[in-house]
Formats: sequence, C-alpha cells, structure tokens
Amino acid sequence: MKVNKWSERLFGTPLPDGVVITSFLFPLLYLVAFLIIPTFVMLATAFEYNGHISAHWFSSIFRSAYYFNPLHPDGYLVKTLTYGGKEVYHFYGWDFGVVINSILVSIAVMILTTILGTVFAFIMARYDFPGKNIMRVLLFIPLLVTPFVNVVVVKKMFLPDGIINWIFYEHLHIFPKPIWIDGLVGVIIAQTITYYPIVYLNAYASFINIDPSLEEQAENLGSKGFHLFRTVTFPLALPGIMSGAILVGIFSLEDLAAPIVFQGSPIAKKLMSYQIYSSFVSGFAIGNPQMAALALVMLVLAVIMFLAVRWYVGLRQYAMLSKGGRWNPRVAKPKWWQALLIAFVAVPVLLITVFPQIGVLLLAFSKSWYGTWPSGFTLDNMKAIITQPDIERVIINSLMYSTAAVFIIILLSLTSAYASNRFKKARLAPIIDSLATIPIAVPGIVIAMSYFFFFSTVPPFKGSSLDPTNLLEFFPGAALILAYSIRRLPFAARSISAGLQQVHVSLEEAAMNLGAGRWKALTSVIIPMIYLNLFGGAMLSFVYCMSETSVGITLGSINSTWYPITAKMKELIIGAVGSANLAAALGVFLMAVQITAIVIANLITKQRYSFIGLT
Repeated sequence: MKVNKWSERLFGTPLPDGVVITSFLFPLLYLVAFLIIPTFVMLATAFEYNGHISAHWFSSIFRSAYYFNPLHPDGYLVKTLTYGGKEVYHFYGWDFGVVINSILVSIAVMILTTILGTVFAFIMARYDFPGKNIMRVLLFIPLLVTPFVNVVVVKKMFLPDGIINWIFYEHLHIFPKPIWIDGLVGVIIAQTITYYPIVYLNAYASFINIDPSLEEQAENLGSKGFHLFRTVTFPLALPGIMSGAILVGIFSLEDLAAPIVFQGSPIAKKLMSYQIYSSFVSGFAIGNPQMAALALVMLVLAVIMFLAVRWYVGLRQYAMLSKGGRWNPRVAKPKWWQALLIAFVAVPVLLITVFPQIGVLLLAFSKSWYGTWPSGFTLDNMKAIITQPDIERVIINSLMYSTAAVFIIILLSLTSAYASNRFKKARLAPIIDSLATIPIAVPGIVIAMSYFFFFSTVPPFKGSSLDPTNLLEFFPGAALILAYSIRRLPFAARSISAGLQQVHVSLEEAAMNLGAGRWKALTSVIIPMIYLNLFGGAMLSFVYCMSETSVGITLGSINSTWYPITAKMKELIIGAVGSANLAAALGVFLMAVQITAIVIANLITKQRYSFIGLT
C-alpha cells in the first residue's frame, strides 16, 4: 500500500508500467546528468577559493573596472572622424565594463527588435495592400541563419563606402556626412537585424489571435485610431510581444557572431560572451574560476529574463479568450498616409534588413568585396564545398552530429511531453516540464563552459585519459551531440506537447480497455496522431543544430578534424583575406538546408510557418 501511494505521488498512477517509468526517468536522468550536474560543477568552481566556499571570484568581477565600470565610462556614442580623407560620423558606444555592456546591448537589441517586429507584425496582420505576399516572403528571409557571414555583410553595409552611405549619402543626400557604425553600436545593429523576425512572429500570432469583438466593443465606446491601439490592441498582444523580446534578449546576451566579427574594435570584445569564449579557446578557461563566475552571471541574467516573461504571460491569459470558435482577423485597406508610410518607410527598412542574406549570396559567388559592391563572379567557392576535403568533412560532421542529436531530442521530447501531459497530478510532472523548457534560457557558451569544468573535475574524468584535454580533443563530437540535444530540446518539446494536448486521453484509454498495453496504445494511437508535431519538431531542431554557433565554436574548435560547420566558418571569417567567401559558401549551404526543411515541413503539415515554432 505504501509503495502504491509513493508511486502515485511520483508518477501519478499507483501501478506504473515500464512505459510510464521510462517516460519519467529517461528525460529526468538525462537532463540532470547533462544539464543540472555540469551547471552545479561550474557553480562549485565559481564559489571555490583556496579550498573554501567564497564569493571571491564574483567580487573580483564587480570590483574590476574592466568588468564593471558604471561611473566612469570610456568611449562615445558618435563623433566626427576622418576616414579616407573625408569626415564621417563614427557610431561607437560607451564602455561601462563587460557586465554592464552586455546588459545594455541586450536591452538595446530588445527595444529595437520589439519596435521593428511589432510594426511589421501589425502591418501584416491588419492591412491588405498590393505586394503584401511579397513583403511576407521578405520578412521570412532574415530568419535564414548564416552564422558570422551575415554579420560580415552588416559590417560592410555600414562602412563609409558601404551600401547605406551609397544610397543615403551619395544618391539621396539624406545624410549630411557618411556614417560609420562600429563597436558596440555595430553589435547592436547586427543583432537587431538578425533577431527582429523572432519578435515579428510572436507579435503577428498575437495580433491575429485577438478576439475582434474586444476591439469592436472599445470602438462602440468611442475609442479609435492610436487610442484603440494603445489601450486595447497592444495590451492584448503584449504577452506574445514580450515573449519574443525576452527570447531576443537571451539570444543577444549569448551571441558570439557579432562580437567576433566586430572584434577589430576593442570595445566589441568587452561583452560577457566574447570574454568567456576568448578564455575558452586560449586555454585560459581550464581551471579558471573567474570565467566560471562570469558564465554564472550570464546564466542568472538569462534565467531571470526567462522566468520573468513566463510569470508575466501567466498573468495575461485573457489575451486569447473568446466566446468559442474561430474568427476572421480585422483586416482593412490602409489610408493614404498609412500606405505612404508602408511604401516609403516600412519597405525600405525591410529591404535593408533583408540585404545581409542577399549579401551572403553575393559574397559566396564573388572573388572579392572591397568598397560598396563585390566584384568578380565565380563558382569556385561553391565548388569548394564538394571538392575541398576539409570543407566536405565539416559538412559531414555537422550532419552526423545534428542527426544523432535529433534522435535524442525526439526521445526526450516524446517521453517528457507524455509524462507531463498525461500524468499531471504526478509530483515529477512539473519538474520534467520545466527541465524540458529551461534550456532555451541557458546560453550555449555557459553549457560549453559547464561541460569543460564537468569533464575536468568529476570522476571518472578527472585525472584520467578521459579529462577534457584528452576526451574532447579525441572526439569533441560526443560533447557536441550532448550539448545540441540539450540546447535545442525546447523547440521539439513544445511542438510535441502541443500535439499531445490535442489528443484526448480517452482515445488512449479506449485502446487500453480493448486490451492494448500502454506501449501499443502509444505507438498505434498517439504517435500516429501527433506525427506532424514530431516531424515539425525534428526538422526545427535539426536546422538549429546545424547552425548552432556558441557550442560549435568552443567545444567544436578543440580538434579541427571534428569541426562542425560553424567552427569552420568562424575560422574562415577571422582567417586570411578571401576566406570569408568560403564561409559565405557554407552560409549558402546552410540556407539551402533551412529552405529545404521549411518547404518539406510545410508541404507535409500544410501549415504556413509550421516550421518556425517560435510562437
């Protein structure tokens, strides 16, 4: 009797079978082993000083002007410099120290992406105008991930002889002087262009899911125009917008591509992600508790943002309430002045944000790029993908790592979603659900650092042939597969969980009442009904694993034989002149993989944007 009560408390049923026990224990043990324990090992390292528990390393960070300098910032936001014999406005940024710089960059990116994403989402959700479908396609283009290369194009765009000055200074004469964007401002611009579609997708979903009757009631009471938007529409959409903004904030905090590309500017290096990365690749991270402490500072900031938005969204569930059924979103023809704003403000801004991906194509098929435009058409860079052994090898490596990780992700997602959705009364259910979701808030560089400390301090790895300098050098792919499976788990887990919520438990119970075991009911009833969710989650996770940056360029850079694509792209970007063209060719390959996956997923699921999975 006591065993039955104990089982019912833990698993939600007094007589759990093998399927139930596995559904609870497999994701729980896996996530504890490869997420929680490595994080606690890093935590213990950060709080250890001379054999005692101490906050010394955290104190050393916040007492150092290099890491924390709120009162006496260096640098400037903008000033006039001479470049190529002519005066330019140089946008640079203030240096408040590594920690504050990272926070300010993250906040600035959140604000800018929220403005861009919300404006575009409102236009696409509420207005019908010529060229809307083309604009919809263009809004999708920035979602194509091309690590490092798109930032290189952004940097070229905002040089004094870049395309922005070519348009707005030389031809339209809007700028009084050429502009040159660099430093932290360059990082902010690059991240904004990269991440604003995340806010757009979340905001768009929020706008089209608002019950029209709520706005109609406000109009009947006299509200209209901007007052209606400010008091009714925007507050109802705010939970979705906030979710996208916080996700962008976390991505900005952990981003390594922009700081690495802009590292020629010293201030761009003074970000937490770059500091941890540079110490890692230089070997200084081995046994360096200060870097463990800095990684934990980053982790705490990311988790606070994640938990804050979950709490906020939980308080605002009214945004999606309705009287039942579906409705047609409120779509209208724009007024003349609104049409002008769309045509002469929104569209040009959109084209600017699309150009980095176009620039990747131009760079991949050109011989060089000096000045405004690339020169010299060539197919040699694309041929190198299948003819150069080192390039071919990194593609095969990434395909192997991503495929292995996706198999693990599907098993973790299916078991965790089944346990948390079908046995909600179990005490382990909310724990498993939280563990399957929280990795989205854990920066990849933090996972890389935690794995390194884990393998160097925990038996049987410590002091054996399996320590990091041997294990990770011999086959870093094993650590990459583990890290990928943790990092990209939430996307598939949310997709599969949503599918399970749509399959009523009575269907499973009916099969079991007719004599089918739980395993038979799961494989013959539930999985066939959620296979679209399984497939969508698998495709999404696969693409994100292929383009994983922070883990790939840290753990993946230990042994060049086992480089993933992103590690090779980083090496090419910071390598010899002309190597960026090869990196762009790899970026084109990644775009082709993403487009193929999206098309296949949409054809199978027959849902527009079913592949994105961010809303």
